[in-house]
Amino acid sequence: MVQEVIWRNHSSVSEFILLGFSNEPQSRLLLFTFFLLLYLSTLLGNGLIITLIYLDSRLHTPMYFFLSVLSLLDMSYVTTTVPQMLAHLDHPKKTISYIGCVAQMYIFLVLGITECILYAAMAYDRYVAICHPLRYTLIINRLTCVAMAATCWTIGLLGALVYTVFTMHLPYCGPNEINHFFCEVPAVLKLACADTSLNDRVDFFLGFILLLVPLSLILASYTRIFAAILRIHSTQGRLKSFSTCASHITVVIMFYGPAMIMYMRPGSESSPEHDKKLALFYNVVSAFLNPIIYSLRNKDVKGAFLKVIIKKDALQ
Repeated sequence: MVQEVIWRNHSSVSEFILLGFSNEPQSRLLLFTFFLLLYLSTLLGNGLIITLIYLDSRLHTPMYFFLSVLSLLDMSYVTTTVPQMLAHLDHPKKTISYIGCVAQMYIFLVLGITECILYAAMAYDRYVAICHPLRYTLIINRLTCVAMAATCWTIGLLGALVYTVFTMHLPYCGPNEINHFFCEVPAVLKLACADTSLNDRVDFFLGFILLLVPLSLILASYTRIFAAILRIHSTQGRLKSFSTCASHITVVIMFYGPAMIMYMRPGSESSPEHDKKLALFYNVVSAFLNPIIYSLRNKDVKGAFLKVIIKKDALQ
């Protein structure tokens, strides 16, 4: 009742102002150049991985199918936030409409949650490949891969809807300055003209379901994987099995750590400047590093790249 009275006594905002990182002209130019190069490199790296997987028949396996989905997610993920951030660094007007903010929040969450679940699917794929190699093609077939990917997207669509509805149903009556570079849930909630304690509980519950549960499945998979690797008598065999998992473990740590800090703590404990750096890491930096991590540690990807280059030279 009190919330309704407050809402009636204030006009709802029609747009938000994204404060971003800096207002100094020199800093803005440096940041614009840095983030533009980072964005283009991310698109190039992830796009290259998708292209190589499509062109090389040796990479038409479940592991690389999931890697191509991850690369597509990362390209979409950074495109949701970085172009707008670049526009705001280049232009003094840093506004985003209310509807635009809702759309950005929802799309960002869909992609982020889908990626969380996809990491668990990738860990299960490695578990079956190493612990049940003789049954691998029977368990992880084309239909299973498509079903797992579809499940990841479905959970992402539904989870993001709950987050967005619970955040944006609150009254926002001013101020309208979001101390962030995009409309992320914790930053937007700080502007609500109402008690957000229910949102803190909902966000923690959703974080438990969408972050901790997949992470627990990943840890369980790798516990079994490491146990199986240690039973391999050949040192070379152990190293080969571990190398197929090392890249995935690295990207999981980079993504889950900052995301859990951001979405599983009370809003009162958050720091805007700290939050921006965390979001930058798991949104932009991890998407940039993923193709580097996978390509540097993966002979198949490097071999596919060399094969494409050699074929191109031969045609010329």
